[in-house]
Amino acid sequence: MKLTTKRLKVKGMVICISLFHLFTFSSLNAQTVTTPYQPGITSEGAVYFLPKTAIRITVQIEKTTYTPGDFCKYADRYLRLKDVPTDPSVTYRITGIRQEAISTADTNKRFAVKFDPKTVAANIALSDDGVLLAINAAPKPVPLQEPFKPALRPEPVNPRQYMSEEILAAGSTAKMAELTAQDIYEIRESRNLLVRGQADNMPKDGAQLNLMLNQLDQQDRSLTSLFAGTIQKDTLEKSMTIVPNKESKQSLLFRFSKKLGLVDDDDLAGVPYYIMIADLHTIPMADPDEKKKQKQEDGVYVNVPGKMKASIYNADGVIVTNEFPAAQFGNVELLSGALFNKRYTTRLWLNPVSGAIDRLEAEQPK
Repeated sequence: MKLTTKRLKVKGMVICISLFHLFTFSSLNAQTVTTPYQPGITSEGAVYFLPKTAIRITVQIEKTTYTPGDFCKYADRYLRLKDVPTDPSVTYRITGIRQEAISTADTNKRFAVKFDPKTVAANIALSDDGVLLAINAAPKPVPLQEPFKPALRPEPVNPRQYMSEEILAAGSTAKMAELTAQDIYEIRESRNLLVRGQADNMPKDGAQLNLMLNQLDQQDRSLTSLFAGTIQKDTLEKSMTIVPNKESKQSLLFRFSKKLGLVDDDDLAGVPYYIMIADLHTIPMADPDEKKKQKQEDGVYVNVPGKMKASIYNADGVIVTNEFPAAQFGNVELLSGALFNKRYTTRLWLNPVSGAIDRLEAEQPK
């Protein structure tokens, strides 16, 4: 029994692994042997998975919160604002849905590579979940989803800071509303005079004018909110991942309510949104005899992905449709182990999402 050490690259990290050769030298050949991995069988090398294509769906939702003003009951009387709600409310609406293909390990496609001293297929790059990314080469970086960052919310302005002493000293809410409305009309009149150039104290330059107009606008909005109420909008993002294993015409994706937002799948208060998965049949079915022949040969297994079309829709129609490479709707092919013997300098890069060959370099040494 002979002790050897090989280097296994996993996501940029290099880890030394001691491998015991359990077979006699007569049973070894000059190629990299790849066999389907079975639980309980120990192999002299690396166990890897081929990927399966998953779809990550991200739903962007706008949440609108309405808060009635202190003088909402007097909005029509003093400011001629019609149908101003007097009760607080929260509503939701979907502003966008997007789909993207991501990778997940396919546990039904797991293989073991046995390293041989006479081969060069010793540097295997794997993802964190064991998906084969590259051989004898640095893997391509897997794009990461940028975390969602909501926009900063401006600091709320307290409208009472613009109230005069007379308003604050009023003995009733109705009187406060009346005096506040008078101030709003005076602010608007002052603004109009500035815009027309008829104010008693006109600013000396355009910068001063803009500053004064902005201050008047801020006072107007703040005091008017006491009648019209305030509206605050927040953007939320929710992500979900599905792994299509077969075609489907109508699979429930989520339910959405204008009053509650995303709800549970069994909550009938929400409108259903569905996803349809179609196999585009771009790859012919593998010949069973060819599969048996591959099992008897040596090499490295890779995906030959097909294509799928994913469509999200509701009762109103289709919202978004995308086509993605789909490993689960394709075949598995074998790269000959002869590519990885000492006669060649072979480098292999696989697509991290589909498991297909992105690039293969096999050069004879000079």
